[in-house]
Amino acid sequence: MRKIQTLDDLHALYGEPVPLALSKVARQLTPLYRDWIEGSCFCVLSTVGPDGVHGSPRGDDGPVVRVQDPGTILMPDWWGNNRLDCLRDIVSDGRIALLFLVPGSTTTVRVNGRAFLTDDTDLRALFEKKGRQPATVVVITVDEVYTQCAKALLRSGIWGRDDSADVPTVGQILAEMTDGAEGGADYDAHYVELSKPRMW
Repeated sequence: MRKIQTLDDLHALYGEPVPLALSKVARQLTPLYRDWIEGSCFCVLSTVGPDGVHGSPRGDDGPVVRVQDPGTILMPDWWGNNRLDCLRDIVSDGRIALLFLVPGSTTTVRVNGRAFLTDDTDLRALFEKKGRQPATVVVITVDEVYTQCAKALLRSGIWGRDDSADVPTVGQILAEMTDGAEGGADYDAHYVELSKPRMW
């Protein structure tokens, strides 16, 4: 198969960007971009570092991030599996991308920028829930923000379908990876209940 190796070859296949795709880009959060992001309870955090690239889902029962000012977004890092892939990348490199979603909306909003981690007492306290605070807060400096074309979500019909019965469960995957030593149906049956005390 042919490998596309130059930007000229790439651009020849696609042509010029749609003008609206460029005019919707802002260098800081406008009032409406801020409203949209603060209405999002879920985003995908993407980072790059010496070990490669990583993507991590982030979600909350309210806004997944807090906007500090038009150029700064704060994201709490709640307890997870302690792999720390994205956090190590942020410490090593700092480049970051966020893709925000809102259930039911075919719009997504992308933020590209740079980030650092802090364990600042006052910032951690901003996110306190049920007497707990995040271990760190990701402080993101916005380089650009823009809406993404809705076609991917329209094509997928993601908000109007449930295909979960057609894919393996986490318990099945863990059982496969550990030759049955971990996971299985018991893991799937109890995971949600067991995770509740460690959500925040």
